[in-house]
Amino acid sequence: MSDQNPYEKLGVTEDASFDEIQDAKGRLMQQHRGEPKLVESVEAAYDAIIMDRLRMRQEGKIKVPERIRFPEREKVPQTPLGFSSPSANSSPAWLQGLLDTPTRSDLVAPTVVFLVLIGLTLFYPEASILTFTVALGFGGTIYFLNRKEQQFGRAVLLTLVGLLLGVALGTVLGGALESLLIDMGLTVEKFASLVTFVLFWLISSFLR
Repeated sequence: MSDQNPYEKLGVTEDASFDEIQDAKGRLMQQHRGEPKLVESVEAAYDAIIMDRLRMRQEGKIKVPERIRFPEREKVPQTPLGFSSPSANSSPAWLQGLLDTPTRSDLVAPTVVFLVLIGLTLFYPEASILTFTVALGFGGTIYFLNRKEQQFGRAVLLTLVGLLLGVALGTVLGGALESLLIDMGLTVEKFASLVTFVLFWLISSFLR
């Protein structure tokens, strides 16, 4: 094939349009993907045609579209045999439907609410405050979730899961760290409430 001229290598005629040349190059690049020598030959033929067209334009023989320049050589992704390229977003559909990407303004209200509840839990001495603050946090989480998708049942379910996880995780960790918590002036119940508020904040901010 070394005796072929650049036009023959691309399979186009010498009066082919620029779009036809581009299409021929793209088709051959895909056809010979994974064969570096053939890809290099196609690129060389394309570059030779572009140079020839520019020379002819300078001589006034043809009018070449202004978009013809020395384009960067097309990079063909080398995909290993037997493997397909991963999609840009490979997370499951159910997870994409569950996660939310909040704006800064979306984070303000939940953050303020749960910081207030954490403050009340930490600095109010009566143990009865825990039931009150957790109830407020539960209701607040339902509200923040429901205003996103207007699905009240789903909001209640996610909030209930957060409550159960928060209480369970906080109780287990609090039991393991009880001596440290006592030194900090915290009870296991207060610590479990704080963990629950953190989960409530995460759920209300980053789920929908």
